[in-house]
Amino acid sequence: MKTTASRIHSHVLGLGAIAILVSSCANMTEAQRSAAIGGGLGAVAGAAIGDSKGAVVGAGLGALGGYIWSTEMTKKKAAMEQATAGTGVDVTRTADNQLKLNIPSDISFDTNQSSIKPRLQPILDQFAQGLGTQPHTEIRIIGHTDSTGTDAINNPLSVNRAASTRSYLVARGVDAYRIHIDGRGSHEPIGDNNTAAGRAKNRRIEIFLAERAVAQGTR
Repeated sequence: MKTTASRIHSHVLGLGAIAILVSSCANMTEAQRSAAIGGGLGAVAGAAIGDSKGAVVGAGLGALGGYIWSTEMTKKKAAMEQATAGTGVDVTRTADNQLKLNIPSDISFDTNQSSIKPRLQPILDQFAQGLGTQPHTEIRIIGHTDSTGTDAINNPLSVNRAASTRSYLVARGVDAYRIHIDGRGSHEPIGDNNTAAGRAKNRRIEIFLAERAVAQGTR
């Protein structure tokens, strides 16, 4: 086994390699850059396992898991920012190049309900637009609740809210197989469940849009 000192040394070397890798990506396409950086970051993570095999495995996982931020993603983010202006919906780009919509309960779902509110419909309409021309995108919808009630109530409610959102998008032409749903119940709060304001923040859905790099030779 490696000693603590040798592991630290390996990690420092790995971080140095990533810095070199990033600087060498300047002339790459967006897809090439994302795949290369993803592979490099995976290698550093794999190196933490403690041997060269870990680095190789980590590099492979990093390359497979990389998302790109294309011109179409930039356009989609701008369109969603315009569609959600003044609604309280947060539209952000995540560190791993996903477009994230954090949608609070006051425009998404009533308490203990999974039926979509009318105020959410135009936002989902805008989200669905153009996805047919982005076949390499993936969508994740995650439902959340506050801590009021038991897991027996909250867990299926959070899934049902995500499922309702998926059904709405599918009815607007988005391929169902591209949409993955999950429910976290009350287990991932972003606010204090001891206050009304905090509980309101926790009652939400999150929608993620991500685009994979297209391997050369594929269509």
